[in-house]
Amino acid sequence: MSTPSAPSRKVETTVTARYWAGARAAAGVAEDVFEVTGPITLAEVVRRVLTAHPGPDVARTIGVCSVLLGDRPVSSEDAAEVLVDPGATVEFLPPFAGG
Repeated sequence: MSTPSAPSRKVETTVTARYWAGARAAAGVAEDVFEVTGPITLAEVVRRVLTAHPGPDVARTIGVCSVLLGDRPVSSEDAAEVLVDPGATVEFLPPFAGG
């Protein structure tokens, strides 16, 4: 007699960087998905974004973006101290004009 196996849990191994408005235009894509082996810092996410999209446009745009980790604003925190868990989404929102 065999025992039923427990349902397998999917292990998240990626972090998604999602770009909005001018950040999307500068990167040329809506998002990037980065492989990770565990939590990484927000600074590492930014480094990977800039490596994936070299050149001044993305660097300049990302530098002025508001940043959300999930639904939590993290722009005012030290990027080297903010941990991004596998499965998380980091949103880059540039300043919007108009109203």
